[in-house]
Amino acid sequence: MTPPARRGPRQAEVERNDRALLEAAREVLAVDGAHASVAAIAARAGVGIGSLYRRYRTKEELFQRLSALSVEHWIDAAKQGLADDDPWTGLAHFITACIEFGQGSLAPIAGIIEVTEEMSIKSRHGDDLLAALTVRAREVGALRPDVTPIDISLLIEQLGSSPVLEQLRKQGRNDLIPAAMEARRRIIAIALDGLRAGRIASLPGHPPSEKLFTERWARE
Repeated sequence: MTPPARRGPRQAEVERNDRALLEAAREVLAVDGAHASVAAIAARAGVGIGSLYRRYRTKEELFQRLSALSVEHWIDAAKQGLADDDPWTGLAHFITACIEFGQGSLAPIAGIIEVTEEMSIKSRHGDDLLAALTVRAREVGALRPDVTPIDISLLIEQLGSSPVLEQLRKQGRNDLIPAAMEARRRIIAIALDGLRAGRIASLPGHPPSEKLFTERWARE
């Protein structure tokens, strides 16, 4: 039996750099939006621009990889939610996990990068899982009946970035980070309460359409 191949120091370094680049790209996108530069991403990751371009030929390729990984996290969180016996707890776990991951940080690149087949397939799978979470919570009377999966997706996107956290990180105020994270958890809890069924006022307007949420990703 052939023993598993060991990763050499060089391979381990490449993997560390890749993780750092992807995390840095997400953080820089949250602050700079579509104008995020490769120089800023490389600097935040603590690697040279040459290292970035050896891994990703273009900024678009980096963002496509980041998008695919983001959808993978969405899928994992949804599967964990569906595995919970309590439909409301499962849905709340999914929403919280996606917000804390910063799922909405990729919104600024919608319509700027080409949607790859991998991104498209994973996105449809993620949509199906969220629909299942929503139906399950609604069927037991835990989720207010007028909330749709698109409402939940937009909520995650809106709360996925935290201006306070980003500002504190930029200022190097690590002493205030725990308090900011606690405040964010309170906001998430308030938002979750707004999704629960009960004696509540009707939501204004019409439910958001699939077109609103998805067609932003069509590059002109």
